[in-house]
Amino acid sequence: MLLFLNYLKNKKSKSKPIPTTTAPSKPKRTNEQIATRKGELGEYKIDIQLDQLPKTYRHLSDLLMPNPKAKSGYSQIDHVVITPYAIFVIETKNYQGTIYGGKDRSTWLVNGKFKMMNPFVQNYGHMKALSTLIDKKYHDLFISMVSFTKRSTFKVDGDYRKIASNELIMYDIELSEFIHRKVSVLKIQHKEPLLSESDISTIYQAILHANIPDPEVRKKHTQALNEPDKKTSSSSKCEICDKSVSNKVRAYCLSNPTFKGKVYCYEHQRSVGK
Repeated sequence: MLLFLNYLKNKKSKSKPIPTTTAPSKPKRTNEQIATRKGELGEYKIDIQLDQLPKTYRHLSDLLMPNPKAKSGYSQIDHVVITPYAIFVIETKNYQGTIYGGKDRSTWLVNGKFKMMNPFVQNYGHMKALSTLIDKKYHDLFISMVSFTKRSTFKVDGDYRKIASNELIMYDIELSEFIHRKVSVLKIQHKEPLLSESDISTIYQAILHANIPDPEVRKKHTQALNEPDKKTSSSSKCEICDKSVSNKVRAYCLSNPTFKGKVYCYEHQRSVGK
């Protein structure tokens, strides 16, 4: 009996274990990939709303226009909606957090720390680029709109949320609602449409013809935007000791009225602030 048990024991120890296979783990997405994905989802939500606008409206998205005054030589415009009463130029943002800003500020803050260009100043450049493509009689019809995702909270001038304004800020899910409300107000102010079907078609074709779809040009545009500004680089040094400072320190100094537009290292910030 003992011999039989030893036999079974030896046979079990000699048996080969069944190999187990594990599914390869998915590579973690980078912050850039996550941000890109969120941006794509935001644009998708906007595209759905634009597709549901009245058939008399025309819209274009992801435009690249020549603009000699821009850093890259081009303006990239997220969306344009042409209606019988107004031409809406829409800038979309994908920031997360509290947005602080006002009409008199060239830069706004995200969460009180990170600076962004006043999006309405940015959109003004877009409208100027578009105005070169169409007849002067249409220039007063531009309405500037800036759309943020619901992952943000507004701490901005209240006028931006008033439908009577020609500069409107909203969440992406409110975009079509704000367009409808603004057009309704304009209908009351003007008994007849300001743009005929022919006008709308002419403007649409002019913008469409000027758009640059060439991926190489678009790539160069993106690269130019990512290049450090020479003026910014040269001013990122302490005004007193000439010590280089980080972009975060520079942004803090420029946003602080105490420093009057000058940049100081941490040590000299305290002496200047006294």
